[in-house]
Amino acid sequence: MTRTARDLLRTITAELAPDPRSNPLVPRIAAGEADREVLALLALEQARVIPADRRAFLQLAVRSTAEPEADAYFTALAEGEALAQQRLPAFAAACGVDEDRAAAYLPLPGCQAYPAYVAWLALNAPPADAVLAVTANFSAWGGYCATIAAALRTHHGFDDEACAFFDFFAEPAEHLDRAAERAVQAALDAGRLDERRARAYGHLLQSYEALFWRTLERPA
Repeated sequence: MTRTARDLLRTITAELAPDPRSNPLVPRIAAGEADREVLALLALEQARVIPADRRAFLQLAVRSTAEPEADAYFTALAEGEALAQQRLPAFAAACGVDEDRAAAYLPLPGCQAYPAYVAWLALNAPPADAVLAVTANFSAWGGYCATIAAALRTHHGFDDEACAFFDFFAEPAEHLDRAAERAVQAALDAGRLDERRARAYGHLLQSYEALFWRTLERPA
């Protein structure tokens, strides 16, 4: 039986689902055990991750001109990152981060490994393989954001504006799911998808995301 893009996306997303033990920080946030300084670091790091990822997705879109389905997917991702970036300052302000601190902040290498690898994918990965890897990774990220948004309201009294960054990523993105499915199906039909390579990309993305959260938990 011919394998469909939907089946492949579900399979790889399940295979790459992170071990709950790989992210010790989000459970602490959920339990109200993370103080505002940790949340401030999260805001400061995301202030660098989001614009970097947006530019990487735009580059992948440019490299996908011969693959219109992948082009549409990465363009939609870049647009989403731009919307998320607009919502981030309210979270940072609620954490006590002002412009002076943001300007003087030195990013943590363990947190910036993730966007550095996304940038590597933008330059080196075949677009269809990158679609598969990125889509699998985003499944875990959305769940983390839903947990954090709830915890910010419950334990820190943050209002909707301060939580909007996480609410945005926590919302189901059916249009992105459909776009990813179309891109992967087109690649399967054309015989240009390398599943083993895409799995390797996805594994590294998940590993770098786990490193992001572990670094935030112990920033020193």
